[in-house]
Amino acid sequence: MVTLEHQIVAPQKKRWTVDELLAMEKAGLLDPEKRIELLDGEVYEMPPTSEGHASSVDWLVRLFLKQFDERAVVRSQNPIRLDDEDLPLPDLALLEWKEDFYRQGHPRPENVYLVVEVSDATLWFDRSSKLKRYAKAGLREVWIVNLKDRQTEVFRDPSGEEYLTRFVVKPGESVAPLAFPDDPITPL
Repeated sequence: MVTLEHQIVAPQKKRWTVDELLAMEKAGLLDPEKRIELLDGEVYEMPPTSEGHASSVDWLVRLFLKQFDERAVVRSQNPIRLDDEDLPLPDLALLEWKEDFYRQGHPRPENVYLVVEVSDATLWFDRSSKLKRYAKAGLREVWIVNLKDRQTEVFRDPSGEEYLTRFVVKPGESVAPLAFPDDPITPL
């Protein structure tokens, strides 16, 4: 009698790298209509943008361009390469000025002055997964424009996977980015 030995092998989760994700995009394997983000080696498809979210992002981009034009690059919903496993697409990023607008490669943490996430449906995700990745990468400042509670949550001083300084800016109040302390913004 012949017996077959069965080995139990558990499937392994595939962790992706930024280079692999960018190669798939270049090869046309990703739907260009979908917002794909890579966080901690995992691929996330972000939900469709609501009207309130879209208009808030557009308004903030306009505000930041007027305030920081030619002193910083203002990017909207474009990648930042945090490390080899993280390629988020923040709603807005205020970056170190570069004449080529980062044509030679996505900005890295040392190029980032401020990241702004406009949050309604993804508030929990932005506060947990994304904020941890931003802190771990050493981004000096993150704002979460919380549309649900009509406030801006400011996070500064990254340490490990958290921010040591946190405070809330209410509607009508202003806050200046750390990189431009004399240039306050009223985010809501």
